[in-house]
Amino acid sequence: MFVLLSTAIRRPTRKLTPTTSLLTTTHRWMSSSSNTNILDAKQINEKIHSNDAIKGTRITNATSTSPPPSSSDVRKSRIRIAKTLAKHVWPKDDTAESKVRKQRVVVALGLMLAGKAVTIQVPYIFKDLVDALQFDTASGAMNAATLASATTNLDLMSATTAGGIPLIAMLMGYGMSRGSASGFQELRNAVFANVTQEAIRNVGRSVFEHVHSLDMQFHLTSKTGNLSRILDRGNRSISFVLNAMVFHVAPTTVEVGLVTGLVYYQFGSPHACVILATIAAYVGFTTSITQWRTQFRRDMNRLENQASGRVVDSLVNYETVQFFSNVPHEVERYEKSLKGYQQAALQAQQSLSLLNFGQAAIFSVGLTGIMILTAQQIVDGTATVGDLVLVNGLLFQLSVPLNFIGSVYREVQQCLLDMEQTFQLLDTKSPIYNNPTNVIYDPTAMTTNISFSNVDFAYPGKSDRQILHNLSFDIPQGKTVAFVGSSGCGKSTILRLLYRFYDPSTVSSKISLGSQDLRDMSLNSFREKIAVIPQDTVLFHDSIGYNIQYGNLNASWDEVVDAAKRAKIHDTIMSFADGYDTVVGERGLKLSGGEKQRVAIARAILKDAPILLCDEPTSSLDSQTEMNIMNHIKQLGKDRTTIIVAHRLSTIQDCDEIIVLDKGSVVERGTHDDLSKLGGRYNELLSVQ
Repeated sequence: MFVLLSTAIRRPTRKLTPTTSLLTTTHRWMSSSSNTNILDAKQINEKIHSNDAIKGTRITNATSTSPPPSSSDVRKSRIRIAKTLAKHVWPKDDTAESKVRKQRVVVALGLMLAGKAVTIQVPYIFKDLVDALQFDTASGAMNAATLASATTNLDLMSATTAGGIPLIAMLMGYGMSRGSASGFQELRNAVFANVTQEAIRNVGRSVFEHVHSLDMQFHLTSKTGNLSRILDRGNRSISFVLNAMVFHVAPTTVEVGLVTGLVYYQFGSPHACVILATIAAYVGFTTSITQWRTQFRRDMNRLENQASGRVVDSLVNYETVQFFSNVPHEVERYEKSLKGYQQAALQAQQSLSLLNFGQAAIFSVGLTGIMILTAQQIVDGTATVGDLVLVNGLLFQLSVPLNFIGSVYREVQQCLLDMEQTFQLLDTKSPIYNNPTNVIYDPTAMTTNISFSNVDFAYPGKSDRQILHNLSFDIPQGKTVAFVGSSGCGKSTILRLLYRFYDPSTVSSKISLGSQDLRDMSLNSFREKIAVIPQDTVLFHDSIGYNIQYGNLNASWDEVVDAAKRAKIHDTIMSFADGYDTVVGERGLKLSGGEKQRVAIARAILKDAPILLCDEPTSSLDSQTEMNIMNHIKQLGKDRTTIIVAHRLSTIQDCDEIIVLDKGSVVERGTHDDLSKLGGRYNELLSVQ
């Protein structure tokens, strides 16, 4: 009997896929907020993908009393994940890439069906072999008709079954069937691997890109380690879920009915009833215990995020830990997270052991029952010993879909839990985002005039501490303007608002570039026209050449070297053993503060933007280098609109205008000579230097 649907003998192996690491680097000059973790797992589980959450509301922190997600929320989340992944399996468009992907899916399904068709033959071949080789214990003769009158010296090569098939052919066929079934399964996995890897790449890229599109407040209140773990687990889960969707869900349902029908046809209704009862008990027990175990997995994810976040936070701040000799404190905090994870993992393992034992017990009871029924039929003379082997093989044939229900289903549940956080991250909406339909900034046609009009601002979550109060000023095109004042008066905040990391706190506040409100312009279009020299330069863990070229990835190597020379860092680079290929270390810690700042200046030179923002550009330099760098910045600022934030007033005395801030408001403005004659706040700042 040749049946088209069956299941591979071995349980599908979960493939580990390459992961994408999301260790984003945030410029410290942008940061000024609390350390609240908006991706706390309990908060994420508070409202998983409800319609309201998906519509763009920001994820907020949840307390320890956050309720678990409702069943309807979980169901909506799972349906959404399944639909999203289905688009990667069977794209709606007709591009060449999509056609190839569809062909791969069809070929993989064909290989799956071929493997099942071969696998289902194994129990029947085995039955025929047992029947053909069965001895009658009373007469000592063989049972097969063609061997009943044979001599005592039997030849395996010439012996045949009752149906006339050579025994050697049956034996070879048995081995080939098992080998072919495994071959079809592995070939299927190899063909479908391309589909899963493309899905992992596309989803990973979209999440990574989305995280970079979120506003500054999100990044200041998120932990990099948590984000990395969320993306990492989500990517690992995609492959397993896709395989389950394509090769297990529908085929398993069909196979259970098919095998049950074969048993009913071959042995009668009692055997079929035992199988159905076994399946019902197995499914009911597995689903109920798996749902109960879900809470342990959520706890494990939350505590793993916490531990990972603490590791990254501690290692990134290695110098601070060493400065204050707080290694024992960091180890204790990390161990505390590990203890919590250990407790959740123990609960998960204990519940898993209970699940595995229960599944084995149910299957054993069902197997024992059906073997007893078949043995009774053998005694009654209505079945052969081969039938006992057949029914045993068919029931074990069902063990694979039952194993899917018990283990693959369990793994899918865990994978969906892991993917929920990834999709929750995708649903996080930013109030500040790039809208390509907005006005495209053209500095040539629109000028680079900068205007702040009645700007009020307080950092999110700190409304009680107003930073800017009704701030207004204008900077004409091509002018160099410096902002001075005591710490906390809002100087750096002006740069963040101009780069639109934040929006003003009130609707009436207006920040304009070229007489156009920033909120009405495409975000990318005006950011591309602004070069920034931050106060604290954070570099990528790559070569110093790459870090300089990061200012303009399309720049030639000669332009990179020229920018380094103009920033007065070329000679320093050439003194390194590897020159421009020298790796600067995590966050650039292998370089001194002055060297990192000169790399930032080289980046700004390379970007060659019409607007230049400098936030304490020489704060880490000695006096001689500071003078040289400021001369280059002034040359760079010619014919550019330049804003300089400075504490060292000696560096900005020849600016076109100096604006003095105090408590978020303009108190004085003018040239150095004009302000010196006033004898006001500027003079006070000047006198203490």
